[in-house]
Amino acid sequence: MTILADNRNGELYFICKRAIDVALSALLLILLTPLFFLIAGAIKLETRGPVFFVHERIGARRRFERGRNIWETRPFSCFKFRSMVEDADESVHREYIRAFAHDRVVAAEGAGAKFKLAQDLRVTQVGRVLRKTSLDELPQLLNVLRGEMSLVGPRPVPPYEVTEYAESDVERLAALPGITGLWQVRGRSEVPFGEMIRMDREYVHRQSLWLDLQILIATIPAVLSGRGAK
Repeated sequence: MTILADNRNGELYFICKRAIDVALSALLLILLTPLFFLIAGAIKLETRGPVFFVHERIGARRRFERGRNIWETRPFSCFKFRSMVEDADESVHREYIRAFAHDRVVAAEGAGAKFKLAQDLRVTQVGRVLRKTSLDELPQLLNVLRGEMSLVGPRPVPPYEVTEYAESDVERLAALPGITGLWQVRGRSEVPFGEMIRMDREYVHRQSLWLDLQILIATIPAVLSGRGAK
């Protein structure tokens, strides 16, 4: 799938963005190595199975032609710490995404992750802590280092979510997926599907080094508060 992006950023922006991604992700991987081992030990102590969960996501490759950015979607293997039991049934999430994308999910009452798959018995006790603190996403630093993701960008999504998109929704794929982004700092699972897509499309249109920096800074209080995570 080929997507024409409306953002006119030139090569310099993407070179600088990539340099920042490589430098920060490499530094964080080094600094967080003890935490990686601690999390891995907790996962192995609670349940059998691998430490990492590897799942197919949809990414994109960019080329610059005649002053425009052209993005071609492609699948990649996304890394996370495993937060579910081994061999968890994927159809549960597939059905939830289908309902969510078509506004058939009723928001939960009160504060928290209103539009999150609740009462998911596949999630382990350690997994609940990892998800609440967003620590399950730390291995995606490897994806950033490999050039499949960026520190900042739209959410990485599985292929079965993309099949539910309206024609205009596809525009959100015109950027490298990010570990954090507008959706993560503005509400995460507290917002409905349409608003989530709108935030990702807004980033595609507005992306700049200044916006990336703002999002990275805003990610810190968002993660510490656990807002929208569950």
